[in-house]
Amino acid sequence: MFSLENCPALVLNADFRPLSYYPLSLWHWQDAVKAVFLNRVNIVSEYDRVIRSPTQEFRLPSVIALKEYVPAARRPAFTRFNVFLRDRFVCQYCGEGLPAHDLTFDHIVPRSRGGRTLWTNVVTACSPCNLRKGNRTPAEAKMFPRFTARIPTSVELQENGRAFPPNFLHESWRDFLYWDSELDPA
Repeated sequence: MFSLENCPALVLNADFRPLSYYPLSLWHWQDAVKAVFLNRVNIVSEYDRVIRSPTQEFRLPSVIALKEYVPAARRPAFTRFNVFLRDRFVCQYCGEGLPAHDLTFDHIVPRSRGGRTLWTNVVTACSPCNLRKGNRTPAEAKMFPRFTARIPTSVELQENGRAFPPNFLHESWRDFLYWDSELDPA
């Protein structure tokens, strides 16, 4: 038997799409149960796991949908993680894909040369490439980013996040995470 800690609920917006793909929109089981009792969500799917109170017994929700639609943010926050997500966790100089903890970000125009920390001047880099480029411009280092650094949309980051599934996927979540993927022929 698995513990209650391994029973998060996938949170869907009112349109039945996840609020977020990366990180995946999950609520701890207690938050999901509280939202059910406060009538803020609909239960879409449940675990086989039952919880009990002195007067009631019910199955834990595995997928819940908000009753009110929450619009996505128009402009994504400028964070290190979102830069990595925009660049799909790929070094923009050598093309190697790496986990976030092995990545850095590089100022295309170095800060010492007046470069600013903006979406349009920062790209994902692995440590070896970042060290090799150093305090030089791309032309001086003969190292050019594979893609132009730009401000991504929230939708773009969500779509990129779908390519990086979390470590745990309950089978009841699959229909909501991969709703537009190609189906296997029967």
